Amino acid sequence: MVGRDRRARREWATLKPNAQRPTLNAQRPTQSAVALTIAGSDSSAGAGVQADLKTFCALGVYGLTAVTCVVAETPGKVSRIEPVSAALVRDQIEVLFKSFPIAAMKTGLLCSGEIILTVARAMAGMARNTGRKIPLVVDPVMVATSGDQLLGAGAVELYETQLFPLATLITPNLDEAARLLGKKIKDQQSMEKAAKTLARKYGMSILLKGGHLSGGKATDVLFHRGKITKFTAPFLRGVATHGTGCTYSAAITAGLANGLSLEASIKRAKKFVTAAIRQHFCWQTGAGRAIYALNHSPRGANA
Repeated sequence: MVGRDRRARREWATLKPNAQRPTLNAQRPTQSAVALTIAGSDSSAGAGVQADLKTFCALGVYGLTAVTCVVAETPGKVSRIEPVSAALVRDQIEVLFKSFPIAAMKTGLLCSGEIILTVARAMAGMARNTGRKIPLVVDPVMVATSGDQLLGAGAVELYETQLFPLATLITPNLDEAARLLGKKIKDQQSMEKAAKTLARKYGMSILLKGGHLSGGKATDVLFHRGKITKFTAPFLRGVATHGTGCTYSAAITAGLANGLSLEASIKRAKKFVTAAIRQHFCWQTGAGRAIYALNHSPRGANA
């Protein structure tokens, strides 16, 4: 092999100056839709920007990130959250807007009211400067699956007044919707009523996720353009994963980036997140406890 490499270098060096030299991998550049996630970093990689990037990649989208905070966590336990400065969050968003043809974006854990306000202002400024509205999915992350509070005081009001008006879709779970409405949601009927109320309150589409309801089905309710649509899959018990909300909203964002309608994006995303749960990973900790993670490359879920 060494002799062959030396001979090739000699042949290359003896080419005439104007001769056309062979090109390596002379293929046309690959084009891909681009999506941006603005969210926290999860050290266990099951949620946050790590889950979003894996989901984007699995669904054929090039993912960008603007990191809002760093979270030391494992499934079931949040140890510490360290926010990124609002100025750095703004700089990440602005440099990405200037450099990439972003086709859709989502927000996840924004950590503080200051960051929520910064994100909203950056997006509003981008819309003014470009004259176009990029689809935005807002996952209003307030409480971790473990029950840990993830959002600072006063931040919910800034969500409502600053960021929600810019959204294409808001994807609260039952606990987040209850916090926005001021009352609990106990069954399918109250889910439909809550989705309608939130959509009319904020003036955009609502996907209310019902995975925390009891029963054999995980049903989500979309209120879009005055109509209720339900997305249902079998409820998979005994799998204690986290990051399902992040993955779901990222999969919806990927669909929008690829030009799918909102309903088609949600339908495909529901299939994807269900497969990610069903085909989950599982390990044993040193203490003998099972630890689970979503499989963000599930078989047969990206069609």
